[in-house]
Amino acid sequence: MQQRWSREKAQAWYDALPWLVGCNFIPSNAVNQLEMWQSDTFDPVTIDRELGWAAALGMNTVRVFLHDLAWLHDQEGFKNNIREYLRIAHRHGIRTMFVFFDDCWWPDAKPGKQPEPIMGMHNSGWLQSPGVAVAQDPTQEARLKAYVQDIVGTFGHDERVLIWDIYNELGNTFLTVGTLPWYQRFPKMAYRAFRHLFMPLPTLPLLQKTAEWVREMHPSQPITAGIWFGSKTLNNTLINLSDVISFHHYFKAGSLERQIRQLQQHGRPVLCTEYMSRTSGSLFETHLPVMKKYKVAAYNWGLVNGKTQTIYTWSDKPGGAEPALWFHDILRQDGTPFSEKETAFIREITR
Repeated sequence: MQQRWSREKAQAWYDALPWLVGCNFIPSNAVNQLEMWQSDTFDPVTIDRELGWAAALGMNTVRVFLHDLAWLHDQEGFKNNIREYLRIAHRHGIRTMFVFFDDCWWPDAKPGKQPEPIMGMHNSGWLQSPGVAVAQDPTQEARLKAYVQDIVGTFGHDERVLIWDIYNELGNTFLTVGTLPWYQRFPKMAYRAFRHLFMPLPTLPLLQKTAEWVREMHPSQPITAGIWFGSKTLNNTLINLSDVISFHHYFKAGSLERQIRQLQQHGRPVLCTEYMSRTSGSLFETHLPVMKKYKVAAYNWGLVNGKTQTIYTWSDKPGGAEPALWFHDILRQDGTPFSEKETAFIREITR
């Protein structure tokens, strides 16, 4: 099995790259990962148009979520759609970080037609992959391994694929806690939601196995699993599994610089794979200069406002009007920006 990259190998890989700036990307007409990738709804025209807008802003990379059920129910179709996506992204000078698994939002994913978004609700259709129940079911391990190794075996030496992000926000399964709608629980649920981060994590074994499965295929790309919560034990686990270190940051710029300096002490490249939430003070104008100063890759959440509705905050109740200050996302579906000043700044700093 391939071993974790040495610090020297990881740094040499990163030094050969330009400053990486991009976004977490899903086409605006997809409510979740399955709607993006299933052949009935895979839409290369929209992907081409919207990645063209990303490139026009100066972006050279995007982070994109896969889903195990898209592979399980149509393996060849899924891989063909990935190939088409990569052809499109490559035409726009964009390299991709793919995400295998995700603990966020809704469990019990089902293939086929996906639900319409609940208006005014942030990520009302986003899906966990594979979900806690599947992750803990030993009868599912073989097919999860086959999924990971088929994708890495197919694309593990494809230069258009930049990095494998093996698990998004491990342990962030708060939506399965309690019985009330999440937006009613959110203000009072911090301990209940995240207490399992100080106990054995139900999906931690899958994270560890996924790192092994990827490395068994000897890809040319590094792997990462991002820091997202202030648990020292969890963060050390994620760092020690990663060839390159990644983290999420939805706070103000002062804490961003402190966190970058702390993470760079590990002697490995550092990538910020989620940031930019305007209402909490995480802004392009404040954060991109800091990340450029330290050559930290910068992936904001969201490009085009669409069915994921991430212009609303995590705790907004359904049915609200479009917020005066968007939470995430940069552009409307016609390509016009939320803020002309903001997009001008992005274009200028990425020159």
